[in-house]
Amino acid sequence: MARIGGRNLWLAWPVGLLCAGVVGALVWLAIPAVPGTVGFVGDTLRSATSKPQAASAGPVSTLALDGAAQLDCRDVYPSQLWGELAWTPDSLLSQTHAAPATAVTALVDALQPTVRVTCAWRSPRGAIITTLSTVGTDASTVTEAALLGQGFSCRPLGSGVACRRSSAGIVEEHAVRDGLWLASVETTWHPEHYGSRLAAFVWG
Repeated sequence: MARIGGRNLWLAWPVGLLCAGVVGALVWLAIPAVPGTVGFVGDTLRSATSKPQAASAGPVSTLALDGAAQLDCRDVYPSQLWGELAWTPDSLLSQTHAAPATAVTALVDALQPTVRVTCAWRSPRGAIITTLSTVGTDASTVTEAALLGQGFSCRPLGSGVACRRSSAGIVEEHAVRDGLWLASVETTWHPEHYGSRLAAFVWG
């Protein structure tokens, strides 16, 4: 190997080792900041899909009961659950005003809902369809009577009722309270505590 004139190997080695030591020290000092940086980037990306909500707006139920107010799928979901669904690989959301996707079609006829929004999620994991509607004041009594005979288990939900049935990979949930009906059907895709998290957010 040809030697470059003027270069002193006895000096180059210590300088090179010193530089490597400085770089190593900087990396070591930066390690504690890595989790925070990753979290910051993740929160920034998630916030890009989030719709800001006014702190004074109250629970979703207040907005849903106001027929003049605009309501969309982002309003119905708490931020963490929205992020779980939106960031599921290849997930797609369709927003419509379709009737609740329940297997108990007689319940739709009995409650005569006014649909505020229907959110249909699809991904390789399966499908989730959730509908929020306004209904009559006696809807919780009608719902419990209709669903108990269809294999649902029901429990009190404040002044209303929440019913659930799971069969062959399909989970169907209904929460009826204070003039609102929240209906969800999960087909092979089951986010943890999906229905209860939605209900807690809707009614505050």
